[in-house]
Amino acid sequence: MSEWKKVKLGKLYDVHNGLSKGREFFGTGYPFLTFSNVFNNRFVPSELESLVQTSEKEREACSIKAGDVFITRTSETMDELGMSSVALKDYPNATYNGFTKRLRPTTDKVDPKYIGYYLRSPRFRGKFMAFSTMTTRASLANDDLLSMEVELPEKDEQIRIATVLYRYDTLIENYQKQIKLLEEAAQRLYKEWFVDLRFPGHEKVKVVDGVPEGWERKKLGEIVPIITGKKDANFGTKDGEYPFFTCSQEPIKAPSYSFDASAVILAGNGDFNVKLYRGKFEAYQRTYVLSPYSDRYLYLLYYTISANMTKLAAGSSGSTIKFLTKGMIDSVNVNLPVKEVLDSFNKKVEPIQSSIESIQSQLRLLTESRDRMLVKLMSGEIEV
Repeated sequence: MSEWKKVKLGKLYDVHNGLSKGREFFGTGYPFLTFSNVFNNRFVPSELESLVQTSEKEREACSIKAGDVFITRTSETMDELGMSSVALKDYPNATYNGFTKRLRPTTDKVDPKYIGYYLRSPRFRGKFMAFSTMTTRASLANDDLLSMEVELPEKDEQIRIATVLYRYDTLIENYQKQIKLLEEAAQRLYKEWFVDLRFPGHEKVKVVDGVPEGWERKKLGEIVPIITGKKDANFGTKDGEYPFFTCSQEPIKAPSYSFDASAVILAGNGDFNVKLYRGKFEAYQRTYVLSPYSDRYLYLLYYTISANMTKLAAGSSGSTIKFLTKGMIDSVNVNLPVKEVLDSFNKKVEPIQSSIESIQSQLRLLTESRDRMLVKLMSGEIEV
C-alpha cells in the first residue's frame, strides 16, 4: 500500500461562502443547491430541482463545478454540522445556498469521489466536533475548516478505493429507484380514491360538502397523537441495535429504543422526509412520531402526509433551518372513509408496502456493508 499523507484542506482547496437571498427570490430562475441537498447526499444530485433568481455576477461567484466540495457551515445541532456533498460534474448557471461553504480544488491531487467518501467517514466526521463552536447554534469558521487534515494515498489508489465504494452506491441507488416506483404506484392509488374521490362504487355515493356520504373529514390530530422524539436522544453508535430516526434521509443506530409501534415518522426539518416503520426504534426530538390509534389507519395516514408534504414544507417556519410545528401537522385534513373502502384500500396497498419493506431490508444490509467497507478502506486496513 502506498504511503498515506496528511494534508491540510487549505493546501487543496479555496473556501467561499454561498448565496443568501430573501424568500421572494425562490421558486423561479436558475438551479439552486439547497442545504438539504448537501446534508442528505454524499454527492450532489444529478438534477437540482430548487430554483432561485440570480444575477450573472452571483452565478459566477457562487458557481458549481466538478470537484467542488460543499460543507454545511451552520446547523441546529453539532451532529449536523460539517456534512459534505461533492459535485461530480459542472452545473451551468447553478448557485449554492449561504448556509454551506464551497471548497474549490486548487490542485488535481484529489479524486472527487474519494474525498466524497472520506469526508463522510466516521474517521473524519469526528474531527468537526473539535473545531466547531456552540452558541445558539453550531457554526464552522473558515480558518478552522482549512486547517483540518485529510489523509490521501496516491491518486490511483484513491480512485481504486472510490470505485469499490461507488459500486455499492450504484446498487443502493437502484434499490432506491425501485422503492420510489412502488411508492408512486401507491400514491397514485391514494390520490384516485381519497383526493379525486374515484374509489370503487363512487358513482353510487352522494358527495356532501366535498366528502362522500358516510365519510368524515378530520384533522390529523383526531386520528393520531402528534408526539416528538426524545429530547435527550442526541446520540448514535455504529453497533447500536435499533434504528435511530433523525431528520436525515437514513436512520443511524441506537443502543436502546423509546418506541415500539407501527408509526409514520416525519422529519421536522431538513427535507421533511416521511417514513413508515413497524417495530422498535428511537427518534430524535426534531422528528415527529405518528402512531395511529388503530393500525387500520396506518397506510391512509402515511400517504395523506406524503401527499401534503409540499404544502407543509412551503409553510414551514425558521430563518435558517426550516421546521414544522405540531400545529402545522395537525392542520392536515384527512378524508376518513367508510370501513369497506378503507379495508379495500389497505388490501391493495399491503402487497406494495410489503415489497417496499423487503427492498428496504436489503437496502439496509447493503448500506451497512458499504459503511463497514468504508471504515476499513479509509483506515488502510484493506488494500485495493
